[in-house]
Amino acid sequence: MTLGLLVLRVIVGLLFVGHGAQKLFGVWGGHGLQGTAGFFEAIGLRPGRFHATAAGLIEFAGGALLALGLLTPFAAAALIAVMTAAVISVHFTKGLWATDGGYEYNLVLASAAFALSAIGAGGWSLDHALSLSDHGVLWAIGALVVGIIGGVGAVLSGRAQRREQPQQATSRPTTA
Repeated sequence: MTLGLLVLRVIVGLLFVGHGAQKLFGVWGGHGLQGTAGFFEAIGLRPGRFHATAAGLIEFAGGALLALGLLTPFAAAALIAVMTAAVISVHFTKGLWATDGGYEYNLVLASAAFALSAIGAGGWSLDHALSLSDHGVLWAIGALVVGIIGGVGAVLSGRAQRREQPQQATSRPTTA
């Protein structure tokens, strides 16, 4: 079980680190902050640069924490939040399957993070080395609830900014 948890943590965690690095630094085929910000603006998450930076940092840092097995439920909550926002803003309308641009992959990654917060990071983790007993059903449910609220909140705040910006552009002071 220890080996299985290590492999799961490291693979999923490093995939998140890679996605974050794509957003932040433009490596491995990513578009960097400018390109990601433009995409986020186009899908209605404004300001795009803020949301792109937040998503990139959360994926990068959360993935690193997950891979290390450090503060696992907190990493899980952060990563579930990013996946929730991605599903709501991009993937949900395309259905379940990733082949159609759906949310299958996001669901798998969020489920892995949830499971790790329930089971724990395993014996070969920093949580274990530091004697952190931060796993179990309540930790997992907490990570899931906080993650969903965080993801929904990010999307709602970005969409609220989208609605405010056109109003600001049309409400110019008049001079007589």
